[in-house]
Amino acid sequence: MYKQKNITDFPAGFLWGGATAANQIEGAWNIDGKGLSTAEVVQKAQNRKAVSMGDVTQATLAVALADKSDVNYPKRRGIDFYHRYKEDIALFAEMGFKVFRFSIAWTRIFPTGEEKTPNEAGLKFYDDVLAELAKYDIEPLITLSHYEMPIALTQKYNGWAGRQTIAAFNQFTEVVLKRYQGKVKYWLTFNEINTGTWGFHETGAIDKALSEDEQLQIRYQALHHQFVASAIATKQLREIDPTAKMGCMLARMQTYPGTPNPVDVRAAQFENEKNFFFTDVQARGEYPNYMNRYFNEHNIIIDMAQDDETVIATYPVDFISFSYYMTNITKEKMDADAVGNMVVGGRNPYLKESDWGWQIDPIGLRITLNTMWDRYQKPLFIVENGIGALDKLDNGKIHDEYRIDYLRQHIEQMREAIVDGVDLMGYTMWGPIDLISFSTSEMSKRYGFIYVDQDDDGQGSLKRIRKDSFYWYKKVIATNGKELK
Repeated sequence: MYKQKNITDFPAGFLWGGATAANQIEGAWNIDGKGLSTAEVVQKAQNRKAVSMGDVTQATLAVALADKSDVNYPKRRGIDFYHRYKEDIALFAEMGFKVFRFSIAWTRIFPTGEEKTPNEAGLKFYDDVLAELAKYDIEPLITLSHYEMPIALTQKYNGWAGRQTIAAFNQFTEVVLKRYQGKVKYWLTFNEINTGTWGFHETGAIDKALSEDEQLQIRYQALHHQFVASAIATKQLREIDPTAKMGCMLARMQTYPGTPNPVDVRAAQFENEKNFFFTDVQARGEYPNYMNRYFNEHNIIIDMAQDDETVIATYPVDFISFSYYMTNITKEKMDADAVGNMVVGGRNPYLKESDWGWQIDPIGLRITLNTMWDRYQKPLFIVENGIGALDKLDNGKIHDEYRIDYLRQHIEQMREAIVDGVDLMGYTMWGPIDLISFSTSEMSKRYGFIYVDQDDDGQGSLKRIRKDSFYWYKKVIATNGKELK
């Protein structure tokens, strides 16, 4: 029976916090038995409005494997969270974090992905991180695969293009789910799984020299293997720790039509469908019919084992998480204009953009939340949202009102979506402490409430400094989103 509700604000128990990834913060890339990951063979970009994340070939891989330094590979050094996690978690606790999202580096547990026994030193590190979070009553939200996998699996199976990688991954997931049973309530399988359509950084498959259709074949086949592995991990979690929840994670890119011309409206509709394909499979448990035409037109044939569809259907995720940084516009015939270094599409004349060309659209977040809630009716979790900026020290301080303005506007739209009726679990902004940029491997692209004294060349004291936004976010959390000024 319908019962009218009057929701006016964030719910009690809303999970406020921040999000990171192992390959962008940990460092310690070659100690305590850790193996080399795919993230650590991607060179830093030379142009901050370009990308470096997919520029891996057999030739560049050989160079990376021979290079034993971190000079050209900043993700190898991160910000030394591996040795400074207690200091950093204490700062998160000072802000009042309710949740901290981080990832477990697969190569710390299984350096090549196929060892018979896990690396105890790697497991012990995450034991210690979880104990530190528990000390401050901060819930962990753990990503099982965040843009890194053993490079040995790329060399042996071409990453996720090889079906053998499923077994390797699920050996890893079974070990960590058992190890941290009762300590972790919320898990995610693959970070921004849809970006696997962009190639190597997410799939671990080298395909840069191939034609577009050949690339798409490899990428969607790799993604199918991830869908199966995600469902198996969900099955494992339900057997190991039935009280815990498994989520999927999407890079949500709301697409608007460039004009009201119906052909442009249809073009935008299909771009949104392609984005939702991934959550449709992981949350609804089946391949949607609307992808048949796209697969046929691009000669994509998904090779499935006999039980693949059954396992995907039987073990959908419990909640849906996503990142939100920007929106996009499209037309049937696109101009050669670019929104930014993550998406190719037309610029929206009504929006401002960051120094990296990412357009800023707070209302688009409300649109996204309503659209996703209507589509899935499963709890939603915003696990990335933030702005990269060129912060400048001013007498030892960072006055980042621009960051506060950006986050305030997005949080206001989150509240509006909750009033609209959306079931929103929490918000972990990206990233609460300055870290190595995913797309360009810069340090100078700063997101954090906490400044880290390190430059793009890795020089600096690594001292942590609270920015103005640190104190602002502390107030936001303390008032459960009521005080945003």
